Amino acid sequence: MRRVVRGFWGPRVESAEALARRWKLTLDQLAGLLPVVGSGSVAGEARTWRQIHSGGPATELPQDEESILAALYAAQEADGWSARIGSGLQLVLAGEPDWKIEVSGTGGGTSEFLLQSMVIGIKSPDTAEIPDAELLTAVAEVWEPDFGDVTDDDVLDALEDDGGFAVGEPSIGWIGYLSPGRAALLPDGTAVARKELSGGGVLLDIAPRGNVKDVLRTYLQLRDAGALQPLPSPMERAAL
Repeated sequence: MRRVVRGFWGPRVESAEALARRWKLTLDQLAGLLPVVGSGSVAGEARTWRQIHSGGPATELPQDEESILAALYAAQEADGWSARIGSGLQLVLAGEPDWKIEVSGTGGGTSEFLLQSMVIGIKSPDTAEIPDAELLTAVAEVWEPDFGDVTDDDVLDALEDDGGFAVGEPSIGWIGYLSPGRAALLPDGTAVARKELSGGGVLLDIAPRGNVKDVLRTYLQLRDAGALQPLPSPMERAAL
């Protein structure tokens, strides 16, 4: 069973130090929410992530801010476009039977056409209980995205095939997040539970996993109301 927890936003200038703090908070949250991440060989010690590189073998990346900052600096030096498109890392954690966690993100960029993002892919046993709402809350509060969701291939296929969704556009899964500007456009009578987050915006509990029909219905309702309209192109801000 695989799901993805995602957040997206527009151009937002950030230093490598600021991005490293966000990355550290993200990995700390994962260690607290997913026991497989926090169950290191020493009690209370998180497992070591491996960093995937475009060329060469993966390397270990300790879960401390100094190591993360060094990895971001190295990524910036290797990519001459990083100031424009953002600085990214791709991490993976595997080893437990039937578990694999991938975290990839790009932030700090000023591109008017490419969204910045944080995407957490979780492959887990079918019987595992995954705290979807808490994971998306963590992404929303740490990265302050414009929109986000918890979704899978079945939902994305349905939105594309039956809802006219195109990759790169705002969407929802069985859990969704909308920034304050988007939340203000929620239509009256939207029959989904919502929770105001401390950093602004709302978390939407749309449907149980597997209920693709209700996700599609709500997606169409929110899109028609303007809550899922794309950022203006070229993008001039991080959120609607």
